[in-house]
Amino acid sequence: MNGEKYNHITDQELLQKYHADHNSEWLGILLQRYTLLLLGVCMKYLKNEDEAKDSVQQIFLKVIQELQKYKVEYFKSWMYMVAKNHCLMKLRNRPDKIPAELTEKLMAAPDEETDWQTLLQTDYTLDLLEAALKELTPGQQQCVTLFYLQKKSYQEISDTTGFTMLQVKSYIQNGKRNLKILIEKKLKKPPPDPAVGGTGTPH
Repeated sequence: MNGEKYNHITDQELLQKYHADHNSEWLGILLQRYTLLLLGVCMKYLKNEDEAKDSVQQIFLKVIQELQKYKVEYFKSWMYMVAKNHCLMKLRNRPDKIPAELTEKLMAAPDEETDWQTLLQTDYTLDLLEAALKELTPGQQQCVTLFYLQKKSYQEISDTTGFTMLQVKSYIQNGKRNLKILIEKKLKKPPPDPAVGGTGTPH
């Protein structure tokens, strides 16, 4: 099947066709749409192109297996979570990732850009960071996300949000400080058991 021929068909319609006749080519079209998205997710977490490409193939297999057992309503967001969980599991299994180092990395030179980047790349901390971000004020959350995760300048953030340059700087400084406090609190709690599986509805 030519994927472009089916561009007008939604993800949900392709899934319905697959569940109706179990023709794996429908899934092939669907997965082809998100190959670049998956590669981007894997590169973000794994920082290694070869490992990211291998992971995309593994995620494809995982998605196909899960879709044989579950009906998924929001395919794109569900697949993103499958990819993210896959990458986090790979990071957790790396021998050089020692949980005890998390606090040290967080406490050491917190104002240095290199330290922040190290923090973002640490496996379990990624989950903590995501949870902590949601606890910031809307202004802090928006500015911190744009500055650290999307690499926007103060001026670009000001243009995007409508905040003044002083507000942007304040939101980033206070947001980073609050994130540090929130993550430190969360680090004191034992991490949950990693669970990777379908989040759809059994059928």
